Amino acid sequence: MAGRKSKYSSNENIVSKKIWSVALYIRLSQEDADNGTDKQESNSVTSQKTLLNEFIEEHDDLIVYDTYIDDGFTGTDFNRPSFQRLLEDMRNGNINCVIVKDLSRLGRNYIEVGNYIEQVFPLFNIRFIAINDFVDSFKNPASTNTILVPFKNLINDEYCRDTSIKIRTSLNAKKKKGEFIGAFPAYGYIKDPKDKHKLIIDESVADIIRNIFDWNVNEGLGKIAICHRLNDLGVLNPTGHKKIELGQNYNNYGIQDNTYTWTPSTIRNILNNEVYIGNTVQGKRKTKSYKVHKVEQVPKEEWVRVENTHEAIIDKETFEKAQEMSRRDTKTSQKTKELSVWAGFLKCADCKRAMNKKSSTNKSGSKYEYYICSTYRKKSNNLCTKHSIKVENLEKAVLKAINFHIDLLIDTEEIVKQINESTYQNTKNENIENMIITKQNEISKISNFKRTLYKDWKNEDITREEYLEYKQKYENDIERLKQNVERLENEKQKYESQSMSSNKWIEKFKNQKGITELSRDIMMELIDCIYIHENGNITIKFKFEDEFKRYQEYIENNKNVLDKQVVNL
Repeated sequence: MAGRKSKYSSNENIVSKKIWSVALYIRLSQEDADNGTDKQESNSVTSQKTLLNEFIEEHDDLIVYDTYIDDGFTGTDFNRPSFQRLLEDMRNGNINCVIVKDLSRLGRNYIEVGNYIEQVFPLFNIRFIAINDFVDSFKNPASTNTILVPFKNLINDEYCRDTSIKIRTSLNAKKKKGEFIGAFPAYGYIKDPKDKHKLIIDESVADIIRNIFDWNVNEGLGKIAICHRLNDLGVLNPTGHKKIELGQNYNNYGIQDNTYTWTPSTIRNILNNEVYIGNTVQGKRKTKSYKVHKVEQVPKEEWVRVENTHEAIIDKETFEKAQEMSRRDTKTSQKTKELSVWAGFLKCADCKRAMNKKSSTNKSGSKYEYYICSTYRKKSNNLCTKHSIKVENLEKAVLKAINFHIDLLIDTEEIVKQINESTYQNTKNENIENMIITKQNEISKISNFKRTLYKDWKNEDITREEYLEYKQKYENDIERLKQNVERLENEKQKYESQSMSSNKWIEKFKNQKGITELSRDIMMELIDCIYIHENGNITIKFKFEDEFKRYQEYIENNKNVLDKQVVNL
């Protein structure tokens, strides 16, 4: 550095010598990468360190106590590990001088930077130097009070705000297109090496995901039971898989040790994650602002959800069954470790709370199981009554109700088929289609008339008043015809939707024809819940009640169709 003259050396002859214990502070954040190649290199850790050390070499009164580097930390707040360590050394009296490359390296928060320069550093008698901004609170005290300092801080703050807006806008656009923008994909997926915004299946653990859903949906295992099974098999949890098997720099601060065992919350998150059916759901959390980095939850209706963005591991039907399982009380028996057929389905008809299973012995010494209202049993008999029912009677009643619905559907299916295929019904649909075509042709014809109006006016075949009058009339006619077409289209869809024979819900019932024993699969397939009344009666709420009612209404509304067809013949 021989021959180089310091900008500060001119005052050395008038300022008394003092040895300063110096903290060299360096900060680099992601936002600095958006400044272009030259600026990015200028702000690099290496460049900052070189500049600071050169400055130290030019001043023999500056002794470096330590260098504090925050690499990858934003300047909008001061919750940075190395800066916090610097403050601790300042409070302990280890340093009395802080040197940075420029004001933006100290921070980009206008208020906070000003507070440190004007309040905190002077309070602890700390000399502050920003080399490129010619700020030195000891040799030139006025340099910290000039209007340029807060103005530069304001510019740094505004730059950060502008960068934050641009980044958020860019990320929101990627979210809406279904592009993955997170650092680490969900367990079971990895980033596509060819496109970091696209997910591909991690085949090394895909079967673990499939097993978790299978155990939950088909075997009825709860979250705790699934955890035990995975831990017994020695399977690493998602954090362990990412750190050890994938070698990713992934940290989960909820894990205090390195055992990497499964927990019920991890299982719950997997079972509820739409990523496994090929959907990308993002924007579940956000920071309050570019200055306040507190993370807050976003309402579910505001999440950015895009379907079919990548290959699914689980089919949608299995996923939906898992969601339904999670909404039910599915505790397994402590003795048999099996899930009851009735778990999560039974509710008291009066208080609407769950029913609890109990066992007892009758006079003959035979054991039997029954259900009783949980409010009556656990809270007070003044709040509700027993509503008890034996499992044996419950099973008989539910089997009878299911078989009744199946028989009714089978008996009426042929009638519905004949209605759907009847000449009368087909003629009705054809008439609607013909009316739609006629209306659309009229719209096309009037639109052509409207297009020629302007030419007629310019050719002075009609006056301006006539042009405006005809134009308005044609527009009104077109709007009226469009409304007619919309009404006819709705009527057409109504008739098409009334073709019941191919609906999946009917097949679900028919597949259970002739059942003599209830299983949890059947219950999950057909029943929403069962209400138990005090007198022992039950009310079954089937999953497809609305469809079934519409099915019956369709038959009732069209019962004269076949008679009309016979007359026509």
